[in-house]
Formats: sequence, C-alpha cells, structure tokens
Amino acid sequence: MNRYGTAAWLGSFKTGSGIISTESGALKNAPYSVSSRFDGLPGTNPEELLGAAHAGCFTMAFALIMGEAKFTADRMDTQALVTLDKVPDGYAITAVHLTIKAKIPDIDQAKFDELVNLAKNGCPVSKVLNAKISLTATLVN
Repeated sequence: MNRYGTAAWLGSFKTGSGIISTESGALKNAPYSVSSRFDGLPGTNPEELLGAAHAGCFTMAFALIMGEAKFTADRMDTQALVTLDKVPDGYAITAVHLTIKAKIPDIDQAKFDELVNLAKNGCPVSKVLNAKISLTATLVN
C-alpha cells in the first residue's frame, strides 16, 4: 500500500508560503508558512499534520489490539503533542506525547495499560519516528 501527500512552496523561506494536500482530498490546498509554523498564525504546519497522523494511527492500532483481545471501546479520544526543538544543526522533532482517554466496557486497568502500550509501540507511525514517544492513558469508567 502506498499513500502520498503533496506540498508546493512559492517564495523565500521567511516570506514565502505553500499549500499541502493529501491523496484522498481530505486535506486540499491547506495553507502553510513560516508564520503558521512558528508564530501561531492561521494555516497548518508539518508538526500538527504529523500529530494528527500519529494520533489517528495509534488510535486505530489500539482499536485493532483491543478487538483481538475481545474488547470494544465506546469512545477513544487521542491527542499527539509533537515537540519541535532548536538543535545545533537546525530543528528536530524530539518528542511526541500521546494522550488517550478511552471508555471501554469490562476492561480492568492492568489490561488497559498492557494493550495501550502495545498500540503505542506497534503503530506504524510510532515506528518511523526517531523521537521519544511517551503516553498518558486514562480509562474512563
């Protein structure tokens, strides 16, 4: 399976801007720039896109692992906080912290912790990142 995303950029680094799209069209010509990346102005940025991808991948992996263990969540909400740090040779994504809140009938805390960590380590996006990936998991009763 192959999937792609595209980006186009016009102008210089500081004053230029671009657009990002996905193959599916779910994201189409979303604007991004230095200002949207570093100054919080409107538009997207690679870090939030990576965060959304990681949150989605992890949550799907957790649903799969739970199903294999005969559990089904009523609801799961995941956030992936991506950290971009200044490093000696530029910038690097140094960490991702996953936070999940899940309502899962008939599961105990020990089993929840076991399965959620399997998902964190088994998610394909987790495997591709060369960053510290941490997790906060809350089982909602």
